[in-house]
Amino acid sequence: MKYENSLSFALEMDSRDPLKGFRSEFLIPKTAQGKDVLYFSGNSLGLQPKKARDYIQEELEDWAKLGVEGHLHARHPWLPYHENLTEMTARLVGAKPIEVVVMNTLSVNLHLMMVSFYRPTKERFKILVEAGAFPSDQYAVASQARFHGYDPKDAIVELKPRSGETLIRDEDILETIQKQGKQIALILLGNVNYLTGQAFNIPEITKAGHAQGCMVGFDLAHGAGNLKVQLHDEGPDFAVWCSYKYLNSGPGALSGCFVHERHARTNLPRFAGWWGHNKSVRFKMGPDFEAIPGAEGWQLSNPPIFQLAALRASMELFDRATMSEIRKKGDLLTGYLEYLLLQLNSKKIEITTPREVHRRGCQLSLKVKEGAKALSEELVRSGIISDFREPDIVRVAPAPLYNQFSDVFQFVQVLKKYA
Repeated sequence: MKYENSLSFALEMDSRDPLKGFRSEFLIPKTAQGKDVLYFSGNSLGLQPKKARDYIQEELEDWAKLGVEGHLHARHPWLPYHENLTEMTARLVGAKPIEVVVMNTLSVNLHLMMVSFYRPTKERFKILVEAGAFPSDQYAVASQARFHGYDPKDAIVELKPRSGETLIRDEDILETIQKQGKQIALILLGNVNYLTGQAFNIPEITKAGHAQGCMVGFDLAHGAGNLKVQLHDEGPDFAVWCSYKYLNSGPGALSGCFVHERHARTNLPRFAGWWGHNKSVRFKMGPDFEAIPGAEGWQLSNPPIFQLAALRASMELFDRATMSEIRKKGDLLTGYLEYLLLQLNSKKIEITTPREVHRRGCQLSLKVKEGAKALSEELVRSGIISDFREPDIVRVAPAPLYNQFSDVFQFVQVLKKYA
C-alpha cells in the first residue's frame, strides 16, 4: 500500500473500507461540542456495541416476567446461555468448540490454569515470563511460585531486551528456552505486550517449549480480537484473555479461556466447581465431581447473564466481520498511523512498537520526550482519547471495527502542534 499524507486519501480509504458499516454498530463518545471523539483506546476499553443495551434489556425483562423460570424459559435460556458464545469464540481464536469457554475474569482464569499447568518439581520449577508483563500477570505468577514454596527470585525467569533496546528479540526467547528449558515448568507470555505492543510468535515459542518438556500458555488480553491466532494448530496448552478491550464487552467483563484438545479428558489437578461438572447429572447434586470434557470442565460457577449478553452483542459483530478481514484492515490502519507519524520527523516522539507488521497488532506505543502526561491531557481536550502509561508512553490503538483512516489523519494533525 502506498500511503498519502492527505485528508482526501484518508477519506478515499474510508469509502473503500469493506468494514466501514461496522462503525455504526457502536456508540461513539461525544465531545462537549457534540462531535464524535477520536477514540484510540480500544486496547484499554472497547466501545459499547449498540445491541448490548437491547440484549441486556431482554434478560432484565425475562427476569422480571419469569423469575427463576428464566433458566429454562427465557428467550435465551440462562442455563446454557454461555453456549451461545462457544462457536463464535472458537472461530475468534482458531480453536475447536470443545477447547474454549467464557467464564470468570482474566486473572481468575490465569490462576485456574496455573493450578493445572504449573506443576513444579525439584528439578523443574521455573516460570518463564517477559519482563514488563502486565502487573496482574506478574503478581499471579509470583504468588503461584510462593504457593508452591519457591522464592519468586529463583523461580521466575524474565525475558529482557538487550541493553539499549526496547523489544525482546525472538532469537533471545528461543535461546533462553533452549538453555534453561529443563528447569522451566511453565512458559507464560503475553501474546502482545501491553506496553510495547510487541507480538510474540505463538507457534515458534510453543514448539520450542514443548521440545524441552515445558507447559506453554499465553495471555491474549491484547491479542484476542486484535491478532488472528490459530490456537488449536499453534498448539499451546492453554490461553486466557479478557473481553473488555478489543472485544468491547464492557468494564470488568468476562474472560475467555482455551485449553487444548489434548487435555480434554485430562487428570491434571484443578480447582473444581459445580458448573464444570457433568451437565447430565449436575442437578442431582452428587458429592463427586466429574469434569465436563474440554475447557468447560474448568468452570466454577454459573456465569453472569448480563455480562454474557453484552459480550454476545460484540461477538456477533466479530463473527460477521471475521478476524481475517479485521486483521487486514488493522494492518492498513496501523500502517497508515505509522506512516503519518514518521512523516512528522519528530525528535520528541519515538515509535517503540515493532515496525514489522507480523510482530504487532493495532497498537503503536509512542515514547514521548518530556511531558507525555501533559500531551495525553492535551489530546483529551482536543477530543482525542488515547492511553497514557507512566512515565513517558502514549499508547494509540486504532480499532478496525470502529476507527477510520480519517480518524488517524486527524489525530496526527493535532499531534503536529506538539511534535
